[in-house]
Amino acid sequence: MRHFFYSLLAGLAVSTPAMAAEGTRIQVTGEIIDTWCYYSGVMGSPDSVVGSAHHTCALWCSAGGIPVGLLAEDGTVYMVLKVGDDAQSAGGDTLLRLAAHTVEADGMLYERDGLRYIVVSDVVSDLDITNQNHEDYGNVPGFSIPDPNK
Repeated sequence: MRHFFYSLLAGLAVSTPAMAAEGTRIQVTGEIIDTWCYYSGVMGSPDSVVGSAHHTCALWCSAGGIPVGLLAEDGTVYMVLKVGDDAQSAGGDTLLRLAAHTVEADGMLYERDGLRYIVVSDVVSDLDITNQNHEDYGNVPGFSIPDPNK
């Protein structure tokens, strides 16, 4: 009987998921971005898929469930898992209001498999859209419109 008990305990220890990684509290300033366009290049270079030139697309992608990111001033991208009490961060009203805005965020940083994730507990400041690049790229960059002849 004792052998069965120890086998059972050993089996439970193996089947129990590992403890979640501990986060690190950080404050980071950057732009709330559309990760699909930023990483895929489908709508141009990283310079053209941020700011006022990409605001409308960022809204559509976020509303459609594309994960949003926080592009820090040093170029680091954090995948945003949650902002405050918003249970639907990918398409929730909170992130739609913040699309393409530069914010200062306070939250918990988690890293796994080379990716950085942030759970934002507080948007300390919202500086609105500070990257006014629509004058360079247009409100809908011309290179993002499919060529009907192709």
